[in-house]
Amino acid sequence: MNSHRATFGKPKFEMDNRMRLFATLSIALTAIALGSASGFAADAGERVAELEAYWTEVARAVQAGDFEGYKATCHEEGVLVSGVRQNSQPLAVALARWKKDFTATKSGKIKANVEFRFSQRIGDNVTAHETGIFCYSMVDAEGKSTSEYIHFEGLLVKRHGKWLILMEYQKSKATLDEWEALRPERE
Repeated sequence: MNSHRATFGKPKFEMDNRMRLFATLSIALTAIALGSASGFAADAGERVAELEAYWTEVARAVQAGDFEGYKATCHEEGVLVSGVRQNSQPLAVALARWKKDFTATKSGKIKANVEFRFSQRIGDNVTAHETGIFCYSMVDAEGKSTSEYIHFEGLLVKRHGKWLILMEYQKSKATLDEWEALRPERE
């Protein structure tokens, strides 16, 4: 009977050590997971800040009529998809078509502006999928003002530390009410 107790007691001691080891590993893995999650949150915050700077640069280029600056925000193999026109084309083709508006803006013949609001922002440190509405407004040479609201998605990649749009999907026209619903909290 004593030998049975000794054998029974030893596994109990080993079990206690295993339980301690398991508890220690569980705590360590939880701490690592929480640290990683907060790292992801920090990465997400940094990515959104970088993308905010990207969209600010796009808006600046449009307002200034800076064609080369705008073009520099686009991936060389970028694609423009138009849900309104039901077509797609290389972004380079669209840029060639838009160049005259940039030139007219730069010369002061027209005034152009674009603003962006987002409903969803997904990504990691080198890719981003941005969903929202943009408002493109223009005052033509006669002083006529127009604004157009467009639901859009942008697929971006980060190359050599710089965000570039790879795909711009102008899905459909949006309403002023939809635009207002995406008003940022800071406004």
